[in-house]
Amino acid sequence: MSVEAEAGRLKTEADEPGWEVDPDDEWGVAVIATVGRQLKLRREAVGMRAADFGTAVGYGEDMVYKIEAGKRIPRQEYLNEADEVLQAGGLIAATWEDVKKVRYPKKVRELGDLEAKAVELQLYDPLNIHGLLQTPEYARGLLLMRRPAYTEDEVERFIAARVARKAVFERDPAPELSFVLEEWTLRRPLGGRAVLRRQLEHLLETGQLRNVELQVMPMDREEHAGVDGRIEVLKFADGSAVGRSPVVANGRPLSEPRQLRILELRYGIIRAQALTPRESMAFIEQLLGET
Repeated sequence: MSVEAEAGRLKTEADEPGWEVDPDDEWGVAVIATVGRQLKLRREAVGMRAADFGTAVGYGEDMVYKIEAGKRIPRQEYLNEADEVLQAGGLIAATWEDVKKVRYPKKVRELGDLEAKAVELQLYDPLNIHGLLQTPEYARGLLLMRRPAYTEDEVERFIAARVARKAVFERDPAPELSFVLEEWTLRRPLGGRAVLRRQLEHLLETGQLRNVELQVMPMDREEHAGVDGRIEVLKFADGSAVGRSPVVANGRPLSEPRQLRILELRYGIIRAQALTPRESMAFIEQLLGET
């Protein structure tokens, strides 16, 4: 195959949109800039032009320059191909361990870091099944409904970020996790009935974990303390805590004791108004049978 024909298939920004580095993410910028610099130095050390290197790894020359300049986040396959082409003996491929930590948006990483340290999580989302409980298929369905629409690449990044956060279920010692789910979120077949069935099955599986409590808030409740929106309270081993709700401190993370007490009070009332964990599991089983 000629170079011209091969170049016609090289990946460009149109093929892989959405992998720009957030300029406000100082750590992410530093990591990607360092990786890009290593790639450039190794390419120049073997005497390859950017265009020839791009052809060898399957990317356009412009993408090569942007990655080397630290303006684009390289994918794992790019680093693997670069390692082979530049005969780096695995050193370039190994940089993926650093890159993958910053490929998610800064806010998502910060939330994941907090969840990874928490010993107790109290979580209520009135609009959707909580992200930590979502299957990849359900998460994709939600993300594809976003308007203005995300690009396919952005959707994949967000899904990967949510999957990565699920490491909280695998920690040892395991944290205590409490979720309150709205009945209507368990009934609406977002993404299709097959997706909903798998999501309900996943909830039943997760609810069997000893450190997890799932509670359902029925739609027929005449009193509901969760009308002000979602609640997140994360508690840590040193006795500190972080909370967040759209009606307290404008949704910003907070740690002031008085504000945390407000969130915990509301969450406690929501739990008392919802079905018990045992009743909730039976209710989800019933919904699964109806779906």
